[in-house]
Amino acid sequence: MRKYRPHMMEIVDSVKCDKCGREDSDPLEIQEYLPIDFVGGFNSVFGDMNKFTGDFCQHCVKKMMGKYLHIEED
Repeated sequence: MRKYRPHMMEIVDSVKCDKCGREDSDPLEIQEYLPIDFVGGFNSVFGDMNKFTGDFCQHCVKKMMGKYLHIEED
């Protein structure tokens, strides 16, 4: 016999790019966003123990980092 308990889950409705301001609600576009979420460590150029977050659309990621990314195709 299975017993269940209530569980609330948040679902992303839309994401806004922190660089270009583009906002997407299409799940296929949302899944391509690059979320950044980290805490700067000791002697970090971002500041010791500062928390940083950001969401970037695939178009901005390609423009900003495309030439530095290593792509492996299936």
